Amino acid sequence: MDGNGLGVRLMAAVRAGDADAVRALLDAGADPDTEVDGLSALCVALAAYDEAVTEALVRAGADPDRVLPDGTTLLWRAVDGGSPAVFVDLLGSDARERLPEAARERLLALARGWYETGAAEELRRRTGARGPAVMARVQEDAYHWVEEISLGGRVVRAGHGAVLTWLEWAFRVLTPVDELVARAVRQRDEDHVDWTTARWILVQRRSDETWSAVVAHRHHPDPWYRRFVTDYVRMRSLVDPGHRYYRKREGELLAAWAAEETDVDMLAEVLTALAEYEHPGQEAVGLRHAGHPDPRVRREVPCLLSDDDGDPRSPTAKDAMLALMSDPDAEVRLYASSAAMDGDELRAQATDALLLLTRSPVVPARHGAAVKLAASRDRTPAVADALFALLDEDEQLVRLEAAWGLARRDDPRTEEAYERVGPLGPGFEHDHRAHALGEWRQRRSEEAAGCGPPPVRR
Repeated sequence: MDGNGLGVRLMAAVRAGDADAVRALLDAGADPDTEVDGLSALCVALAAYDEAVTEALVRAGADPDRVLPDGTTLLWRAVDGGSPAVFVDLLGSDARERLPEAARERLLALARGWYETGAAEELRRRTGARGPAVMARVQEDAYHWVEEISLGGRVVRAGHGAVLTWLEWAFRVLTPVDELVARAVRQRDEDHVDWTTARWILVQRRSDETWSAVVAHRHHPDPWYRRFVTDYVRMRSLVDPGHRYYRKREGELLAAWAAEETDVDMLAEVLTALAEYEHPGQEAVGLRHAGHPDPRVRREVPCLLSDDDGDPRSPTAKDAMLALMSDPDAEVRLYASSAAMDGDELRAQATDALLLLTRSPVVPARHGAAVKLAASRDRTPAVADALFALLDEDEQLVRLEAAWGLARRDDPRTEEAYERVGPLGPGFEHDHRAHALGEWRQRRSEEAAGCGPPPVRR
């Protein structure tokens, strides 16, 4: 034990889940492999599924391959635990080089066993417990989730599919594409860790063979397989937007797919993905679906009819956009007017449509109109008055958008608007909308002091 008590303080910070304190103590010289009562700091962080603390300890040099009294290692325990976020921190980028082949094979077998058996059944096998397992959905990070399963006094997370996928990639095991797609689709949720990990690894496998094998699933009878293809294609466009060869192929794929897809939800997904590509057939696809009987499809059409500046691509596209801004469905009107607000040609009509939507009984449309108008360049009294009226909304974020929109316009009602927003809880420390009131007050103060009129807010 260290003589200055850093180890004890480090362990206390680890137990408290205080990542900032852990990092500070490590910077001060605390041993990342600190043990208290035979338990290491990294063990405690793993058991708590504390990714931030785990990352801090590993970055400071905590040994993931340290052999524990039961003969396992911390990396082994991370595989057992089933949390890919925590596991990846311990895996590192050098796992294939630092681990002997036998150790790699054992880890792969462990992860595969958990995945194929199922977390609840494996817990039941290990503990001998009877009765149903307790399952809860927990967030792995801000965007992805996993099931947490409790049985027989033990808790694991059922992200072993993702853990297995990461291990295979790290150890250069080229898992068949169809197996990875099936691993993702088994969850029926685009935000589950098994789905997102399979998608990410497939995007990393930059080869014609991988691309062709994934997109072949667009013909699969199960819509979830087809949904995975659109998700994969969209992720590719984000990760490697400059690869013209693949972008051309993917644009052509999506345009052809839009002509064939019969499932309404999937058709909407395909149109959404196509809008992210500069494909010469975008307008034709949009026009073909502008009168689709299902509003879920029509909502995706405006982005196909608009160019990069937000203006209609042609006179025919302009007529279709105007029709969509008068669509019977409020959310179709919102999507169309929001797209048109980004251009010049239809901005006046789009503003009128959004003003009407601020009084719509359809809550998502009303709130969407608030967001678009608050950020718009329109400085007319009609828009300011509509934003002020939105301060009666029950949803605090909508009130905040409205107040921010008024502050941007240097509206004299800004102070009252922020009072009606009410106190903002944690998470708004760096929110530009929350800070706009202070900036508005400063401009007012400078104006009163004779520093000139307040600037026009862009």
